[in-house]
Amino acid sequence: MESVKVLITNMQKLVKIPTGTRLLIRRCCHAVLTMEKFPMPAEVSVSFLDNEQIRQLNAEYREKDSATDVLSFPLGENGQYDINGDTGARMLGDIAISVERAVEQAEQYGHSFQREIGFLTVHSMLHLLGYDHEAGGLEAVRMREKEEIVLQKLGLSRDASYTFEEE
Repeated sequence: MESVKVLITNMQKLVKIPTGTRLLIRRCCHAVLTMEKFPMPAEVSVSFLDNEQIRQLNAEYREKDSATDVLSFPLGENGQYDINGDTGARMLGDIAISVERAVEQAEQYGHSFQREIGFLTVHSMLHLLGYDHEAGGLEAVRMREKEEIVLQKLGLSRDASYTFEEE
């Protein structure tokens, strides 16, 4: 697999981003592209938002006036992507993560913040590569299986005992 450039921007102020989170996101992006045998250099943009910011995006782009955990904005279609003229990398798209919601969901599901951020990143990366679970059925099952494969490889499986303690 070629290289992946992950541009990460923190646009929220409610949650302190734990040390190692940016590296985890880069590892998740790389792991998905490796699993999918993505053959070219790639670029992905990831933004950390709060619930209100992601609610606004969800309302504007999906006509759903509610906060959500993550949104994916693919730039490609059917395996065709725009190319960064300077680097030659395929521009896969944008990922918007509500860090506020990730904290809530980690607590709700009883796992670490890293597991939640890892899941949201892997989930979104698969969307950027064309996977969809909205209709349910076999496609949703395939996507869920791929998510778990990547998370296991990264040591973030559902039953991992790894927990994060903020200093």
